[in-house]
Amino acid sequence: MEPFIVSARKYRPQTFKDVVGQQAITNTLTNAIENNRLAQALLFCGPRGVGKTTCARILAKKINSDGTEKDGEDFAFNVFELDAASNNSVDDIRNLTDQVRIPPQSGKYKVYIIDEVHMLSQSAFNAFLKTLEEPPKHAIFILATTEKHKIIPTILSRCQIFDFKRITVKDAANYLKYIAENQGIEAEDDALHIIAQKADGAMRDALSIFDRVVSFSGKHLTRKAVTENLNVLDYDTYFKATDLILGHDIPGLLILFNKTLAKGFEGHHFITGLASHFRDLMVCRYPATVELLEVGEGAKKNYLEQAQKTSQPFLLKATDLANDCDLKYKASKNQRLLVELTLMKLASIDFDGEKKNLDSNSVAEESALAPADYYKNRSTQGTASPSPKESHNAGNSIAPSHVQPAQSVDKAEDSSVAPPIPTEKAGENFEAGAPKLNINIPSNRVSGLSLSSLKTKKEHQLNKKEETLDESKLPKSPFTEAEMQKHWTDFVAKIDGEGRKILASNLQTDIPKLRDDHTIWIELPNKTMKKEVEREQYDLMVYLKEKLNNHSIKLKITVNEDTAKKFAFTPQEKYEKLREKNPVIDKLRQEFDLDL
Repeated sequence: MEPFIVSARKYRPQTFKDVVGQQAITNTLTNAIENNRLAQALLFCGPRGVGKTTCARILAKKINSDGTEKDGEDFAFNVFELDAASNNSVDDIRNLTDQVRIPPQSGKYKVYIIDEVHMLSQSAFNAFLKTLEEPPKHAIFILATTEKHKIIPTILSRCQIFDFKRITVKDAANYLKYIAENQGIEAEDDALHIIAQKADGAMRDALSIFDRVVSFSGKHLTRKAVTENLNVLDYDTYFKATDLILGHDIPGLLILFNKTLAKGFEGHHFITGLASHFRDLMVCRYPATVELLEVGEGAKKNYLEQAQKTSQPFLLKATDLANDCDLKYKASKNQRLLVELTLMKLASIDFDGEKKNLDSNSVAEESALAPADYYKNRSTQGTASPSPKESHNAGNSIAPSHVQPAQSVDKAEDSSVAPPIPTEKAGENFEAGAPKLNINIPSNRVSGLSLSSLKTKKEHQLNKKEETLDESKLPKSPFTEAEMQKHWTDFVAKIDGEGRKILASNLQTDIPKLRDDHTIWIELPNKTMKKEVEREQYDLMVYLKEKLNNHSIKLKITVNEDTAKKFAFTPQEKYEKLREKNPVIDKLRQEFDLDL
């Protein structure tokens, strides 16, 4: 029985033409040898398994070839390999420099290959500088490293640097296919692409994985066998997950995720793979970017088919959600819930990239808030001038009674329409002849807490401030400052009872003053309070206009930061204020000998 030789050794390239994925470097070295322009010191740097040591050995063999050597001659006497990881002292470098002086016994050059050169100590580097800069004519140094940044600049400046790149998935898959054909193994393209992706740009890793998978599955290499042996999620998992997301099937999506966890995969692995899947679907939507998809032909066909079912806004939103989950995963204390929540958000995205609105019919509870249909109809129907009292009620989330109903008058007897809501003293402050309108609210109302209701109500709140009344038909009765302050105080007490504490506190900051016949002036201590009052002044003005029977009233708010000082009480001042209200507090302090 012959000993088994791993593919990484058996199929190690013997010529520059056999090197995979480094054509630029191999061509440069070949031309340098042919034109006799080879430097005395070369530095090969790049990730593991991309061909640095292999190219160094091929170069050492090629520069000593003169056409008279035997087949298979490797010039072992002329090639010296030194592992700097274990020979990194000054003494090791001194021994090397002593050997450099001796000319080669056969051939033209002596080649010194120093692997992992970044492991040399600082003293060893310094001892190597002079020999590296001016070696004998027969000596060539080839340094190899995976961490170029650890090499001191004085060494880098003396070397001709070659940066090796990662092997692409396509090149690695093609080379694996060549090896499989040589060994008589039937391999699916998708299986070879998975191996190449798992190798992450290292050809040596790809060959090691290939040997392992062949030992598992034998002469027939399938995608299923590769995914099982390498413990990676198959493309089918992500295709199925995307179909469930597009179908808004949250239960099915959670079950699929649970099955994935049961197979031993982590949630982080699942969500990062799903984000990459969305990325692959995005590049499949455009013919110019299809080449960026690094999968086999079978999987590529499935990607192109599923990409046609999606839209660009959906994929952008889905990728953003998956990537956000990836960033939060390590910091989360409940990682499974985080992934499940992300999956539920993904399944709630409509094809236009926006979260789909919940069906209003699914909410059966009645609510005291006006239905969504009311606010939708309000933006499209003609409206009459409302009474101040009715407009004030609108600000308190009660459907106003001045809006024309969606149904026409001849349909008022329809069973789906509720009787008109009676309006007490509607329009009592209008001049004679002003129209009095009622609204018929449909009986099949939806919950005011539904998404559609909240959205349309918000639009109504933004639009209501833009509605203007015909001031020529509205009363403008005179009033005094005392009357205005009384109704101001009544309004503050009213909203305080309704729970609107912040607005009530802001309105109590200063006593309003009457500047002329219709301008009310209030001075606040900061701009924040001013913005709060301005945002909520609609209800206040409606209330005052109704009570004072004057619709030309205006509110002017100014800021004077000096007024804030009178509210900055010291602890002693606070205590004195409390003692005025309740003298027993002072007795309590004396009894228990308390300090402020």
